[in-house]
Amino acid sequence: MKITIENLNSIPVEKQKVEIVERKGIGHPDSIADGLAESVSRALCKEYLQHFGYILHHNTDECQIVGGQSQPSFGGGVIIEPAYILLVGRATALFGNKRMPIRAIAVRAAHEYLEKNFPDLNADTDVIIDCKIWEGSQDLKSVYDPRRRLANDTSVGAGYAPLSETEKLTLQMERYININLKSSYPELGQDVKVMSCRVEDRINVTVAIAMVDKYIPDADHYISVKEEVAEDLLDFAKKFTDKDVSLAINTADDYEKGIFYLTVTGLSMENGDDGSVGRGNRINGLITPNRPVSMEAAAGKNPVTHVGKLYNITATRIADDIVKNYDVEEAYVKMLSQIGRPITDPLVVGIGIIGGKVDSGVEEIVRERLEKLGEIKDELLAGKINIF
Repeated sequence: MKITIENLNSIPVEKQKVEIVERKGIGHPDSIADGLAESVSRALCKEYLQHFGYILHHNTDECQIVGGQSQPSFGGGVIIEPAYILLVGRATALFGNKRMPIRAIAVRAAHEYLEKNFPDLNADTDVIIDCKIWEGSQDLKSVYDPRRRLANDTSVGAGYAPLSETEKLTLQMERYININLKSSYPELGQDVKVMSCRVEDRINVTVAIAMVDKYIPDADHYISVKEEVAEDLLDFAKKFTDKDVSLAINTADDYEKGIFYLTVTGLSMENGDDGSVGRGNRINGLITPNRPVSMEAAAGKNPVTHVGKLYNITATRIADDIVKNYDVEEAYVKMLSQIGRPITDPLVVGIGIIGGKVDSGVEEIVRERLEKLGEIKDELLAGKINIF
């Protein structure tokens, strides 16, 4: 394994004139696809462990959501055509003399995920869940060995630390809406997107919130909720920054033309909005054009040997460790695997430092994190790590 450390001649993100950050909430179609893919992988892992004692080869990191059709209306509308969910991927169905009902496991896991996370969605009637998961190729299955833990892909993981003020604000604002405000305002759906743009010392935040029509009797009520939520969010922003923050919600609304962001389920996938795994947040929950990131879709990849998941998590943790132990402004980490090579022995680990100095102790941080790769599986199965 080659570990390189270099000082980057770059301007820290906090000092750049323009910074753009996006967060797609749990109810965004892309995030739903991620959540479904991960829930299917987790369910398969638990079944494999129960029946065989270890996790068999699988990757369910493909899921497509085809938006349905709805007719929302103040006081309550209807679903005309359910959204279509296609679960895709590869999973071991036959092991020894035992055949696993992998498609039944996947559909049940997807149904349970929807029921648990989206209270205004009827998972029985508002969606159609289809599953085409089947066995993978023999060459990839032959590489997979949970005991030897060989990388089953040649892939890049990337991470950075610390989060900027704008990144923290964007991440926590979506969570605040979906966790805190939702309990006070049932009118708010789970499909929330926060887009923040900082230009020097001013931050403009655009928020999209799918409103649930059955809780909104008329336009006045809709407008009132928007105004109250906007005021609350501006107060919330003060916890993360002293910069001047402006905020707007549902900017496509046109009251004179009767255009309001109303939904029946609180999810835009009910009416034509599609979603795919990997098109949304990176493993730290953000989309950050100002940062180098891996485009790997972590959701649904097996948690034992797939570096597309493990290296993104590990790279972020290494970067966090560096900024905690050294006086640096930013740390960037890139990790490259090689298919068939032990996941604890990446081909290369590149460390980039901005605004400070480090020493050979960074190499020890890298090695310690690689030794703990096996623990990530248990954290993922216990739901302790958010990956989107």
